[in-house]
Amino acid sequence: MPPIRIALVGDFSPDILAHRAINESMRLASGITQIEAHWLHTSTIQPHEDQGLASFDAIWCVPGSPYASTNGALWAIEWARTRNVPFLGSCGGFQHAVLEFARHVLGRDDAAHAELDPGAPMPLIAPLSCALVEKSERIVPTGQGQFAQWYGAARHEGFHCSFGLNPACEALLENSGLEVVARGDRGEVRAMELLRHKFFIGTLFQPERAALAGEIHPLIAAFVRTAATRRLT
Repeated sequence: MPPIRIALVGDFSPDILAHRAINESMRLASGITQIEAHWLHTSTIQPHEDQGLASFDAIWCVPGSPYASTNGALWAIEWARTRNVPFLGSCGGFQHAVLEFARHVLGRDDAAHAELDPGAPMPLIAPLSCALVEKSERIVPTGQGQFAQWYGAARHEGFHCSFGLNPACEALLENSGLEVVARGDRGEVRAMELLRHKFFIGTLFQPERAALAGEIHPLIAAFVRTAATRRLT
């Protein structure tokens, strides 16, 4: 079987720890199946065009926002969501996955990211009550969806993040299909899953950091295995 092709949607920089960790994650995941991982700069992705996305078996929207092209990132996420392509969004990828869903599924065109539009009347993505820049936190699965099966028991995860889902907007997403599947110790949302999708997970934490300790994170392993299974079906 040819290698599975994974699009890493984001603006790669060797100075970003998460980007280096993602490259190492892909190297470790090659022990599961053959992988070709390609970085796609958001500025090269034009909304409503293929831009080669159809050639990929999975899409990972990576940390490092604000992106060069917010619309490029949102289109890649929409592509994965609407075509049942396995999707993982970590940190900024999580934030933009929630934003894309609110705008395009829930019809909330006013949903905004406060980092990009601080004065927006509908800041769906807002500053965290306590910034999680180079901090860790215990993550507890809620039991919803397949996340708990893929993730396993509660564990500590690393972050580099100052924005997340606005708690005042959480009710907007209740019973929407994009559900809360993990929370932090203070009850704040830390991961969401699109329940009727093959694999569509967004995490505010950075599972790729496990690779810095030589480990393949269980979510990343599940993401890769799902992509390989999709290739066979």
